[in-house]
Amino acid sequence: MTCYVDGFVLAVPKQKLAAYRRIARQAGKVWREYGALEYIECVADDVKPGKSTSFPQAVKLR
Repeated sequence: MTCYVDGFVLAVPKQKLAAYRRIARQAGKVWREYGALEYIECVADDVKPGKSTSFPQAVKLR
């Protein structure tokens, strides 16, 4: 059996999180229509900045 997993990491401002979740739910429905077996949405709000691979630094968080 072949298994394929796709993942995305996005920076979303807290004030736009509700709008992002609406769009993400719509996208999840489309992906399931085209064969996805499951769709999971996760949000991390307590990620500490790293030294060399810091997502906040990569997106120039202010």
